[in-house]
Amino acid sequence: MLRILLVGHGRMGQLVERLASAHACEVAGIVSSRSGPGAIRSGHFGPVDVAIDFTQPSAVAENFHQLAERKINVVVGTTGWQRDEAALREIAIRDGIGVLASANFSIAMAVFRTVVQDAARRFGPLSDIGAWIHESHHAAKKDAPSGTALMLKTAMEHAGYPRPVDVSSTRAGSIPGTHVVGFDAAAETMTLVHEVRDRAVFAHGALQAAAWLKGRQGWFSMDNMLENLKSGI
Repeated sequence: MLRILLVGHGRMGQLVERLASAHACEVAGIVSSRSGPGAIRSGHFGPVDVAIDFTQPSAVAENFHQLAERKINVVVGTTGWQRDEAALREIAIRDGIGVLASANFSIAMAVFRTVVQDAARRFGPLSDIGAWIHESHHAAKKDAPSGTALMLKTAMEHAGYPRPVDVSSTRAGSIPGTHVVGFDAAAETMTLVHEVRDRAVFAHGALQAAAWLKGRQGWFSMDNMLENLKSGI
């Protein structure tokens, strides 16, 4: 039984808690905004294999420091904290913990990103092809554009797409998450779409990531996990 520490108990943290048993996981403890400063450092959780952080961008660095002190591996699902990434990578190396950070834990999104990247690489040399990303999420989502949209834009740039990529956002209703990537020429348009119907997919993915991360050291992505699972490692 994998023992997980939930860091953050909002919509996603509650989903992870509810689905944990389906992944042979036991919740060792919950740290929320009401727990007070230093709650990870001082908490009595018993043995913890992996923490799952779905909090706020401003909280990630301090959570990370405390988890590293306790030698607890961590899955980071929060977005918007990347300005701290270089420093946190150094801490992970120093303290010998494993980290899997992703803007999106959908398995299909990981595949979608590689498809988008390949399309960007192919369209990049064609100067008359423009590109855009539009993402839609529920009204309560605070970051816009989403971390996933920015991840897709970065993937396109790394693939060699040299022109600006227009990124836009919609926040309305209860939309779990839709990302549309388009490539447009004078006489034709190609669009690629990833649509989530149930945000539980993110919780399932985070729990899969936690199970994979147990006992590992280093900084990992969803690509690392999927490649290792494919090869049986």
